[in-house]
Amino acid sequence: MKSILVTCLLLALSGSALANEPPMSLLLVGYNEHRTNLPGGRHVNVSTNRAMVVRADGAARRSIAGELVNEAGTWTQFAGWSPDGQTAIVLRGWESAENAQWEERHKTFRFTPESWLVDSYLVDVATGKADNVTGVERVSFYNSGLFFWPNDPTKLGFTALIGGNSKPFRMDRDGRNKTDLTRNSNGFAYGFSSSPDGSRISYHENYQVYLADADGANRMHVQTGHPFVFVPSWSPDGKWVLFVSGEHYDCHPHIVKADGTGLKKLADRGGYRGVTEFLDVPDYHGGSSDVPVWSVDGRAVFYTAKVGNNVELFRVTLDGQPERLTNAVDGTTHYHPKPSPDGQWIVYGSKRDGVRNLFVMRLSDRQEHALTNVPAGHAAMHAYWQPVAVNAK
Repeated sequence: MKSILVTCLLLALSGSALANEPPMSLLLVGYNEHRTNLPGGRHVNVSTNRAMVVRADGAARRSIAGELVNEAGTWTQFAGWSPDGQTAIVLRGWESAENAQWEERHKTFRFTPESWLVDSYLVDVATGKADNVTGVERVSFYNSGLFFWPNDPTKLGFTALIGGNSKPFRMDRDGRNKTDLTRNSNGFAYGFSSSPDGSRISYHENYQVYLADADGANRMHVQTGHPFVFVPSWSPDGKWVLFVSGEHYDCHPHIVKADGTGLKKLADRGGYRGVTEFLDVPDYHGGSSDVPVWSVDGRAVFYTAKVGNNVELFRVTLDGQPERLTNAVDGTTHYHPKPSPDGQWIVYGSKRDGVRNLFVMRLSDRQEHALTNVPAGHAAMHAYWQPVAVNAK
């Protein structure tokens, strides 16, 4: 019923006095805010992270799932939406102060059940009710990457850290019947996603991309000849898989057909490391991966690349024709692009004057507006469009 009401509201406004304001502005964008310059290192700043939502016109900004931040060292992170846009995926993390200090001294992570607890929650945006689905029949103390399985509303996917290895899992909507999809592998798998029809999966394991059936069978290694192949994602029509491939910190957007053939490099990132720093204090992990994403129609890919002292936003067609979308003042970096559900807008991060904020651009004329306005020492990152607008078409 809520989805129908939202759709009717969008349709009504598009033909009313607000016809000049795109219906997209009524949608929510989920994202994250955190501090960037607190002394003490990575964890001190990461633990300030909070899951947020804001309307696409920049209004009605608020935090969600605040009740999950109920003890020291705890944070929340916005991580996605349900297909109907009524439920948010929110990661809740906790790390002990003692372990964080050890990691800071040794400049590396140390994941143990005693010092970490990470779970993925489903949060009703209207009521705030939060369900810890990865905590049901728990298989790990570190559960992330939750997503709704395409074409099957009864299933969810996620990754779990077990015995030092990250593994892709599928489970029921209520968190039960968790199934390891790489039972016979001891590799570290990440970047797990399903094809649009739900019949196949992709992930990277030990920085190589693999394709398989939905149950993990018939696994196939995508051969690129490169040592670093990362974060695969399916095209909207399921015909292609996008990923970055190359050397560590020198990798570029590539695609292959769904059967693993037809490898093609789409664009060059001009020496960009593919990582955007999200702190203003030293970070032993080195930042947040800044990866390419599909356009809504699957005919192009959005990515970021270095131009002089900047990191600019680009769009490239599948035949390799790039188009530069931003031309910012010297020293600006852009990151994490995401197209709107109707394909007419794109949200992205931009660090200007030393502050990381989110912006929205109308692709037809490159007009942009600020989505957030956090002050110095804060950051807004990792935006996710609410997918309700698909219902309004």
